[in-house]
Amino acid sequence: METITLEQVSRLLFEKDNFLILMHKSPDGDAVGSGYALCMALRSMGKKADTLCGDPIPEMYRYFTDCVPDQGVDPEYIISVDLATTNLLCGKAAEYKDRVDLCIDHHGSNTGYAKAGYVDGTISSCAEIIKYLFDVMQIEIDKNMANAIFTGICTDTGCFKYSSVSPQTHRTAADLMELGADSAYICHLMFDSKSKSKIMLEKFVLETLEFFSGGKVAFVLITKSMMEQSGALECDTDGISSMPRQIEGVKIGITMREKDGGEYRFSVRTSDEIDASAICKNFGGGGHKAAAGCSMHKSMKEAKDEMLKVCISMLEEMV
Repeated sequence: METITLEQVSRLLFEKDNFLILMHKSPDGDAVGSGYALCMALRSMGKKADTLCGDPIPEMYRYFTDCVPDQGVDPEYIISVDLATTNLLCGKAAEYKDRVDLCIDHHGSNTGYAKAGYVDGTISSCAEIIKYLFDVMQIEIDKNMANAIFTGICTDTGCFKYSSVSPQTHRTAADLMELGADSAYICHLMFDSKSKSKIMLEKFVLETLEFFSGGKVAFVLITKSMMEQSGALECDTDGISSMPRQIEGVKIGITMREKDGGEYRFSVRTSDEIDASAICKNFGGGGHKAAAGCSMHKSMKEAKDEMLKVCISMLEEMV
C-alpha cells in the first residue's frame, strides 16, 4: 500500500467520481459515522457515492443514516473506512476486498490491503481523521455530518475516557458541537440509554460468565438463541464486549458471538500490558492494542478453546 497524506487523499477525492465506501461487519459507531460522513461530503461536492456494509446498520444511528439514501452507484473508486483488514468485510462488501483503492483508518494493525492509504494509529478514531480530512478539503460540515463524526469519535473513545483521547480530540469535538452536533443527545443515546431487550440480553450473557487463569481472563458468550429470547436487536449488543474486561482483576476480556453459517466472532478487550490486536491476529483479525476482533468458522467448543489457549499462553509468557 502506498502511504499518502491527507492532502493527497483530498486530491484523489476531487479527481475521482462514483465512490463506494466499505464498512466492516458488525459496524460500530466509528465505522458508520466515518462512512456516512464521508458519503455525505462527497455528495455535497456533486459526486455520486454510496456506503456498503455486509451487516445491517444498527437502528440507533438513524438520526444521521436516514439522511443518506442509496443512490445505486456503479462504483469506480472503492474506499474503506475504519477497516484494519479485509477479513472484517462480509456479505456484498466482501466482494470488493481485492479492489480497495483507498483506505482511511486509525488501526496500527492495518494490513496495507489497499492501493493507497492514510493510516494513523495514534488518532482516537477514524471519524477524527475524517474531520481533519474535511478541514483539508474545506468541506462545509452541516449538522448531519457533524452528528455522524461526533458519533464516531465519542463511541470509539468510550465517551472520551480512553487513553487514545488527545487534547486535539476534545478540540475537534468542540468544533463539531459548534457546527451543530447534538452532543448531549448522542452521548445519552450511546451510553446512558438501554432498551428492555438489551437488559435481558445482558442478563443472559452474564449467566455465561467464566473465569480462567486465576481470574485474569473473563469469557462471555452471546448465542443466536439469546438474541431471539431477549428480542434484542443488533444495536443491543453494543457495549457488551466491554463488560468482561470491567471486572476487577481481569486482564483479558473475551466476548464470543454466534453468527449464521457456523461463524463465531470474538471481541477482545485487554489491559495496558497486553496487546489485543496481537491476540486476534492469530485468527486473521486485528484492531487496537486494547480492543480487537476476529472470526472463526469452527464448532463453538473449538473456537472457544483456541481463543482461550492463545490468551492463556500470552499471560503465561508475561510471568
